[in-house]
Amino acid sequence: MPFDPQSLRYDANGLIPAIAQDHASGEVLMMAWMNAEAVAQTLASGRVTYWSRSRQAFWIKGESSGHVQRLVDFRVDCDRDCLLVLVEQTGPACHTLRRTCFYTAVRGDDEVELMRPEG
Repeated sequence: MPFDPQSLRYDANGLIPAIAQDHASGEVLMMAWMNAEAVAQTLASGRVTYWSRSRQAFWIKGESSGHVQRLVDFRVDCDRDCLLVLVEQTGPACHTLRRTCFYTAVRGDDEVELMRPEG
């Protein structure tokens, strides 16, 4: 059966959360938003494309930084309201130049930085 991006359950703004995970290590890299066109572009090009809520524009991961996400697998959750994109990540995934956007943890009453920026 062919996949139709319109079959996904988008929020009131026409967006769906997409979690990017490193396909080899399983590390969760980031979360961003897609709309139906970003989903279609990602599947057609193999370059992960998101929708920037702040810029109201498409954002191809790595377009300006060179930190590209190449799509390895595209998965839909059971409720069809969240996506998991398994990627081959070139360079850091986070705009702070860290490998992952999830670089802080709460330990007891403290917030702890788990990794420093690369480079």
